[in-house]
Amino acid sequence: MQPPLLTLAQHALARGSTAAEVYAFLARRSRKPLPAARAVCLALDIPLAEAARRLNDCYAALLANPRPGTESDTGELLEALGVFDIPKALDARDLAIVDLFLTAIDALGGIRAGHQHGLARWFVTGNLTAAYLSLAAAQPRPGTGDPARYWPTLVTAGELLSATPTPDPRLKPALTHCRTRATQSTNP
Repeated sequence: MQPPLLTLAQHALARGSTAAEVYAFLARRSRKPLPAARAVCLALDIPLAEAARRLNDCYAALLANPRPGTESDTGELLEALGVFDIPKALDARDLAIVDLFLTAIDALGGIRAGHQHGLARWFVTGNLTAAYLSLAAAQPRPGTGDPARYWPTLVTAGELLSATPTPDPRLKPALTHCRTRATQSTNP
């Protein structure tokens, strides 16, 4: 028999509620934020060990001392932090693209925390096109970045992303931009 919070979470998600909305409902109803958040994770098919890790990371700040009336805000924060992100199994091609992204991130010479958080979430959820577009819009830092490594790495990643029967149309202009920058960085 399933725990009642899990059953409620599954039902609410099946009816179209967001993970944040389901969390707020369960936390209000049960007055137990940690079990409510865990139920949402499990209803989203996030493995228990991964759910525990994610919830442990934010427990002290968001779940340990809840204030009544803040359940919706807490749910939105949990969602924004990626607690409810559904992991996607990456195939060999996806993993190769992520490896190229990590090389490019290293060649940036530094990255803002918010940008890194967004990239990490896209890697987990398999949204590699969003990660590529974000990196293509970034610039290696003057003095610490390595444009001669950054842009060619993004060209290779973009070519892999584009090698599908129906690539995202946003990839073509981003890949063109990266090719132009790669040429400029190797022929100053």
